[in-house]
Parts: sequence; C-alpha cells; structure tokens
Amino acid sequence: MKPICHNFSGATRARRAGFTMIEIAICLAVIGIALVAIVGVLPIGLNAQRESREDTVVGQDATVLLEAIRSGARGLDDLTNYVIVITNYQAMYNNNAEVNSNVFAYTYSTVSALSGSIPSYLVLTNGANIIGLLSTPLFTDTVSKGPTNNLANGPFFSNHIVAYFHSISGPVTEKPPQDNQILIGDSFGYRVVCENSPAEVPDFLASPKSYNHQIAYNRNEVRMTFGWPLLPNGKISTANQPLTFRATVSGPIMPDPGYPGWLYYYQSQIFTNAP
Repeated sequence: MKPICHNFSGATRARRAGFTMIEIAICLAVIGIALVAIVGVLPIGLNAQRESREDTVVGQDATVLLEAIRSGARGLDDLTNYVIVITNYQAMYNNNAEVNSNVFAYTYSTVSALSGSIPSYLVLTNGANIIGLLSTPLFTDTVSKGPTNNLANGPFFSNHIVAYFHSISGPVTEKPPQDNQILIGDSFGYRVVCENSPAEVPDFLASPKSYNHQIAYNRNEVRMTFGWPLLPNGKISTANQPLTFRATVSGPIMPDPGYPGWLYYYQSQIFTNAP
C-alpha cells in the first residue's frame, strides 16, 4: 500500500499561517493609543457629571432658602441639620465713616461675639432663628434696630451675613440623622452670602414722605450668592464661579418684637407706612 502524500499549495500554507510578531506589536500599539485616549477623556466626563450635580443641588437649595426667607418662615426646624455656622460681619457708620466693627457667630451649640455680649438663645436650634438671622437687613438703625434707608445722616449698622451649609438636596446617604461624622464632613457643602437690601427708587431724599419713600420701605430685594464646594479646611474652592439668586419681596422687614436687633422677618404682602 502506497503512503498518502499530501501536497499543499502555497495559497493553502498562507491561509494557515499565524500573525507575525510585528503584526501583533502594531495591534497592541493601536489598542494602547485608543486606551490612552479613552482614559484621558474619562476624567473630563466625570468632572462634568459632578459639576452638573452640584449645580442642580445649589439651585434646589437656593429655591428652598429664598422661599423660606421671603415668606418669613418660622417652622423649618429641619434646617438645623444642615446649617454649620452663620456669621454677621457688622460695622457701624456715622456720616459715611466707619466708627466701629464687630463679628457675631452662631452655631447649633454656641454663640460668640468679637466684642460685647450676645444672647445665648440665638443658638441655631430651631428654624426660626436661622431664618431670622438670614433675613437681617443690610442696613439697620442704631436706635430702633429696624431697617433703615436713610444713610446720609446716620448713624447706622451695616450687616454682612455669611452662612455655611451642608447641602439640603443630594444623596440620602449624606443626610442626617446619622452619627458618621466622616460622612457628614465629606458631604457637599457651600457658602451663602445673604443680602436683604431695599429696592432702589429715584429721588429718595428729595421728599421723605413721598411715594418713593413708601415703596422703598415696603419693597426689598433678597440676594443670595452661593460659593462651592466647601473644602475640609473651611474655605471655598475657586474652581467654580459664584452664583447669585435674587428675589423681590413686597412687604417690609420687621424686627422680632421679642428679640429686637437680632432676629428679623419679612412681612410678605403686608404694607405699612414708612416712619
């Protein structure tokens, strides 16, 4: 019996041949270049997602705080879970010259002043105190403690309200009540600069009993400027531009009768005669 002899042509041998080392090296180089491009784009996408989430959280929280201030809300005790500290950088002016300055700080457990005393009942243990402090007028009279628009004669106080918050909106895992201080400390936070200023009207000083005087006293503007994120060292990152939310309130700002000079509330849709 004759042995079987297989005769393969050159085309058959070429089809059965494997990749050469050069071809494999080229393929790996192409894959490596593609992976480098993908890895380079991935952080950009993650940062865009994070920024979008933070913008959404700030917008939602701004709506909550603006509506609470403009309505003079006093029952939002849940805010005590999110506020870190509220500070009033106050300066006294006489004839447009600063003559004295002070700093008041309020937290959940303590209150402090750079000079002088401060009532202990102003600790941030309830929503009324938080809203009352955030509603402090930009300018207040030194005698009546009420808001004032007459800055030419003085004396008057200038109030600069700065508050730090943990985000009200956002992942539920970051929200209180919980005892994990590390998780609470790493949660998203922001700074709010709150200004309650009278609406601008022409010729205010021309006739103190004029219609413009009444409008200025009964119409105010709330401006809340948000800076974020809050860093572990207590500072605000400069990576984002501050965002300002504004709202006009029809009605005067009135000091709380029980705590004159400390707590203020908007009397929305209630109009009074200017003093």
